[in-house]
Amino acid sequence: EDLKSAGGGGGGLLSKFSRRLLGRHYGDDVNDVLPGGSDNVRGPIPILTAKLANVAPFTSTALTAQVYGGNCDNNVNLEEELNLSVHLHEDGVARIRITEVLGDDVRSTPRWTSDELVLNEKEMIGAGEETVQIVSTDTSIQSKLLLDGEEGISQDVVEQAVKSLTQRAKVDGPNDNFIVLSYGPSGSKQWQLMLQLEPFSVYFFRGTDDSPPMIVAGTGGLTHFEIRRDKECNSSGSSAKGAAEGKQQRKLTEFDVDVGDAEEEEEEGENEEEDRHGGKEIVGYWEDGLAIYADGTREERQELESPTGEEEGDAEDLDEEMGVDKGEGREQRRLDEEEFDTAGMWEEKFGDHHDSKPFGPMSVGMELTFPASNHLFGLPEHASSTQLKTTAGNEGHHHYKEPYRLYNLDVFEYELDETMALYGHIPLVISQSMTTGTAGAFWFNPTETFVDIEETPEVGTENVASKTHFMSESGIVDLFLLPGPDPIALYEQYARLTGRMPLPPMFSLGYHQCRWNYRDEADVYAVHAKFEELDCPYDVLWLDIEHTDGKRYFTWDKKTFPHPIEMQKKLGGDGRRMVTIIDPHIKRDNNYYIHEEATKLGLYIKDKKGEKDYDGWCWPGSSSYLDFTNERVRGWWADQFHYNKYQGSTPDLFTWNDMNEPSVFNGPEVSMQKDLLNLNKCEHREWHNLYGMLFHRSTGEGLVQRNAGQNVRPFVLSRSFFASSQRYGAIWTGDNEAKWSHLEIAAPMLLGLNVGALSFVGADVGGFFGNTDAELMTRWMQAGAYQPFFRGHAHHDAKRREPWMFGDETMVRLRRAAMARYALLPYWYTVFWHAGVSGMPVMRTMWMQYPKIPELYSVDDQYLIGSDLLVKPVTSAGATTSTVKFPLTDCWYDVDTMQRMQGSDKHAGNTLYMNVDSDIDKIPVYQRGGSVVPRKLRLRRSSHLMMNDPYTLYVALDNDLKADGSLYMDDETTFDHEKRLDFGVASFFSNWRENIAIRNSVHIGSEDAINSKAKSDRIVERIVVMGVPAEPSKISLTSMDSTEATLMEFQYDASTQILIIRKPGVSALEEWTMEL
Repeated sequence: EDLKSAGGGGGGLLSKFSRRLLGRHYGDDVNDVLPGGSDNVRGPIPILTAKLANVAPFTSTALTAQVYGGNCDNNVNLEEELNLSVHLHEDGVARIRITEVLGDDVRSTPRWTSDELVLNEKEMIGAGEETVQIVSTDTSIQSKLLLDGEEGISQDVVEQAVKSLTQRAKVDGPNDNFIVLSYGPSGSKQWQLMLQLEPFSVYFFRGTDDSPPMIVAGTGGLTHFEIRRDKECNSSGSSAKGAAEGKQQRKLTEFDVDVGDAEEEEEEGENEEEDRHGGKEIVGYWEDGLAIYADGTREERQELESPTGEEEGDAEDLDEEMGVDKGEGREQRRLDEEEFDTAGMWEEKFGDHHDSKPFGPMSVGMELTFPASNHLFGLPEHASSTQLKTTAGNEGHHHYKEPYRLYNLDVFEYELDETMALYGHIPLVISQSMTTGTAGAFWFNPTETFVDIEETPEVGTENVASKTHFMSESGIVDLFLLPGPDPIALYEQYARLTGRMPLPPMFSLGYHQCRWNYRDEADVYAVHAKFEELDCPYDVLWLDIEHTDGKRYFTWDKKTFPHPIEMQKKLGGDGRRMVTIIDPHIKRDNNYYIHEEATKLGLYIKDKKGEKDYDGWCWPGSSSYLDFTNERVRGWWADQFHYNKYQGSTPDLFTWNDMNEPSVFNGPEVSMQKDLLNLNKCEHREWHNLYGMLFHRSTGEGLVQRNAGQNVRPFVLSRSFFASSQRYGAIWTGDNEAKWSHLEIAAPMLLGLNVGALSFVGADVGGFFGNTDAELMTRWMQAGAYQPFFRGHAHHDAKRREPWMFGDETMVRLRRAAMARYALLPYWYTVFWHAGVSGMPVMRTMWMQYPKIPELYSVDDQYLIGSDLLVKPVTSAGATTSTVKFPLTDCWYDVDTMQRMQGSDKHAGNTLYMNVDSDIDKIPVYQRGGSVVPRKLRLRRSSHLMMNDPYTLYVALDNDLKADGSLYMDDETTFDHEKRLDFGVASFFSNWRENIAIRNSVHIGSEDAINSKAKSDRIVERIVVMGVPAEPSKISLTSMDSTEATLMEFQYDASTQILIIRKPGVSALEEWTMEL
């Protein structure tokens, strides 16, 4: 059905399509519906399938033929076609998927996709058949859209509907150039997806008002898809496939490109390559990728010269003096990109490394526009602001020289305020706008990706828009559009798409003490004893790589750690756990049982020919790397955590996954060569960014499976990640430094991770590299106590920095910071539970909670824990005051003084800018008026010892004298909250104007699981109410179990407006009411 002419004139990009029935997600296999088929596609079947034709004046196939096709037939077909499928989800998410048309040549198999490894299939439900309407302004197309027996819609109605959307999008074009898909609950037009046929583009609308589209894709002429093709051109090869009978074919002579002497230049480059090692024998490599020589010396890093020959620092200083924009040179990059890079099409060199590129160029890309928005967020992980800054634009209107890079790497001493790649990445962009609300785009592609950010020149006007340009080395175009309309809805949509964060065990929310390395068992016991002696709370003590037998993971150094089980039992008896590091590189030692078995079973990644196990260099020296893309390998790895295999491990031992980008010291950019093969013969370039997440996943599965009944929650920390990593454990920001600048960037980086739905995250307290002083350590400990993952860590060259190493005065401050964390553990645990249920992040940007206050969109030096605690870390030396931005839609109470924040400082819209005290003993933290925050106030040395301690409820009344909040409770360790519904949720409510001091409503998962002892262990011993305007005459308690009211003892301070109800003797797992 060649509908090019009907689709808008010769060469329409949307040339063929067919309508597919809806509502058959459970009855039909999506892989049977998609053109060409693919075993890896998950989720709803497509509502629409079509062909895309590349009508660009110069195709990638034509370029290959021109450069390498000396023997080509001049009439060889150079047209290119692609498969398009559109999938609609019941929650409004729209999926645009573009793949190659498969032939019987190099494209005979689908490209690598990873739906089954990343997507949350069980919650990806298709829009119901009755909820979707598809119409076209082209009558011939419209007739083909009708189902059998379906009555057509008046063409006048169709044209009017399309016209209203084109007006909202401000696009012109012939009336027969559009298809519109409208869908929503009960057949409403809550969401509308408009496809423009030529040029192919997508407009995503919300509602039927006159607002602009939320997201627009493909309007900038930057959509591209380099199909795989043979280097040698022949009439029976890939370039001749897929041509329709009688279709006009282009001739090679129609194209003219100056290919230069590509091969000659490459040979010259190879001849000029100098031996950078000067003939020295290499015996190893360090983490920075530099060689270690046999004579004991090390390779020195070669500094790149600037184009002008100046020193880099001098050039930067000159730029600052002259006021040169940081994006200087971006326009030259754009010009360079317009030239055809023929020399690197089929092979490339990176330093001493060679990439064979057997399939040639395979890049894909697309431009996305967010109309009426100039606030974009996401694309973690980068050491930069939470809001994405521009990398492209007219007349120097951009902040960075280079696009954001998404390629997981072990980066040694990473730079700040840069777009350089770091340890993990999530290709998710979220727009926040007063006009279009919250909307997001998930570019589902795990290959190396660059993303340009651009704002229109009309910033600050109604014509403002932000643009992103995604460019991936390979993979397919697989774009998920998330409609929001607010942060709550968007994060629910993303959770249904990539999965939900499981509830971590309570101990993992406490303080973790780590160092590279605690030397031996005596050192472990000494550190543990000192924490005990000084009443410093901590939950986990960590061991780095030196605890192993020669960097062989799953082993112990028998000299320094001869009794690991006794050591773990000793700490476990005091309520502590331990963590050991296990990395993915396996020492190539035939006497090492892990390596011996993995080699015998054939579990390792192979070289580019698929013949030999890959040999790379990491901490153990020569190492092999397991193929975690393979299910059999993941299962085998999980088995290694069984207690009978991991000798010396106990149920109190958990795991730290490092170096899983993967890190290869002698590889390109300290990672693997891109043309290595997994066990399915797929190149590493296709799945690079998945490796760390899959390693993390396999380790977590092992920690679950090692226990009888598989009923103990795991804890695994990982450095590398991708989308869906929230399902597998905690993440940290890697090797930071003991500098104020790294403390300052910690909050923006962690907020960026939370934008990507990674909530269980933290930055190493104190900084990994270098030495910290008492003030910096104090400020970092204070900030760390209010980040989701709370760990102190240090390099082996750094001075010891346990809390007592800075003197008694600082020790007291550090202990106080940790105590504040432990007091709030009931709140933290509840927020984590809520994050798992709703998808909303734990550590929230201000706009996540206040999307209607644009003054707060760019703020990333303060944040919220859940919805109720506002935190402003102190990140500069000698600071005694801080400026806090308070949303005026709520009132706020200082958590230390419990006084309401009031002042006449600067106002901006709905925000109060207030100067507050923040001397060395103070971190500004505020409770939102209208909230109830649970705490446990008895000082204990670990979370385990606090489990049955009573609660204190902090009630902060809002302007209407109301408040509400919740408290989640379970056994804090097992999966019984899922398997037996052994949990309870207390919901507290106050309304002092209606004489309700506080009321508790309880939801019990299972009455059989919650017994009387559980209720008696969850006692509320105190209730503190802030903002009480007048003293009540009495407060009486009524409960479900009693018909008589009991008078409560309370104390009221009129000067502070604080009322305290003492010893109410009620259980958080029972319903009761206290009335005024």
